[in-house]
Amino acid sequence: MYTIIDDIDQRVGARIRAERESRGWSLTGLAEKSGVSRAMVHKVERGESSPTASLLAKLAGAFGMTMSALLALAELEDGRLLRVTDQPVWVDPESGYLRRHVSPKSASPLNLVEIDLPASAEIPMPASAYLQTRQLIWVLDGELVFIEGGERHELGAGDCLELGPPSDCVFKNESSRTCKYAVIVDRKA
Repeated sequence: MYTIIDDIDQRVGARIRAERESRGWSLTGLAEKSGVSRAMVHKVERGESSPTASLLAKLAGAFGMTMSALLALAELEDGRLLRVTDQPVWVDPESGYLRRHVSPKSASPLNLVEIDLPASAEIPMPASAYLQTRQLIWVLDGELVFIEGGERHELGAGDCLELGPPSDCVFKNESSRTCKYAVIVDRKA
């Protein structure tokens, strides 16, 4: 298994800086668009801070992309095959949320990500992280509570949910064991 731990902060920071600069935005501009402080954006870009899933989702949303797309740009090389041993793994330093990027970086509009959500973990995602995409959540093992705006969805193994219109969301594991689920993202929706 390829685990991105040693240089993930630097790679993600460089990708965020490249995205910001390609748009001609200042640090302050990105901070305003994302709701993340300028100081934190600066630390993340320099690889001095391990960003949480929530923070990455806010930054990705400001760029009009999903967290998965942002991380894929930082993690992957082009190709049609991504072997399990080369699939990048990222761990949220705050919650222990583990994310494995399964799909290759190719021309395909689909991204497939596998998530391990620890017991009692809660990951908020802003609506901006879901703009211009269609997403499905497929629970592989365990139980997942997905709160979409004001609607609560309780999902068990085998259940699949298509996300509705973009709204602030929360992924919650209210159980005492890890929940494993897949997120399928259609970037061309």
